[in-house]
Amino acid sequence: MITNRLYLSTIAADAERQARRLNLGLEIAEYCTAWNMDERFPQTDSLVREKLNGVDRRIFHAPFNELFPCAIDPRARELAAFRYRQAMVLAESYGAEKIVIHGGYSPRLYYPCWYREESIAFWKSFLAEAPGLPIALENVMEEEPEMLLDIIRGVDDPRLRLCLDVGHVNVYSSLPADIWLERCAPFISHFHIHNNDGRQDTHSALNRGSIDMRAFLSRAETLCPGATFTLELTETEPSLRILMEESPCF
Repeated sequence: MITNRLYLSTIAADAERQARRLNLGLEIAEYCTAWNMDERFPQTDSLVREKLNGVDRRIFHAPFNELFPCAIDPRARELAAFRYRQAMVLAESYGAEKIVIHGGYSPRLYYPCWYREESIAFWKSFLAEAPGLPIALENVMEEEPEMLLDIIRGVDDPRLRLCLDVGHVNVYSSLPADIWLERCAPFISHFHIHNNDGRQDTHSALNRGSIDMRAFLSRAETLCPGATFTLELTETEPSLRILMEESPCF
């Protein structure tokens, strides 16, 4: 994996140190919790700018708690749009090249057909007024890839693409990650890479889980040569060592 397409999530305590050492990018995760945009913004902004010092490439992860683009309550949709607009402005202020946003599907709240149709309506409306920053829509609890593919095709806007989170696939879908990759490849602009045992979303190191990460990454680089990758881990060093040892391009 070539370094100019690899990012480290700032959920890892060593992310900024490793990014500077290896000339990698950072994915800003501090605003996954929206309160950091409000009363905690001054200290969060200062922390983020310190982490970004000396790191040229940035991706921004938008807030996701209680945010549902397909919400039944129109006020809830308004909240999601408001938070995403905040995130877009912040992402641009940090020089981010794209923004990652969760799809917002919950199997206990929404029928799949509602999720598809109402998400298409939401994103068409949002993109009609949003800045030009590309969005990578991330899978979380989606059970099969067609749910997100139908949204991307229905919106039909080149600014809306997919973030394939391979760890989420392993926990929440009965289909293996390589099937998701094959079906979604034409629309993938970003990957979240972490492993787990298929039961809990533990964000474990690349070699600590049931996903054959070597095979997955090799296929991903073939099918999605322009995509970016974020190691979304609480500690990056063990997985970076694996990548350096096994990838001739790193």
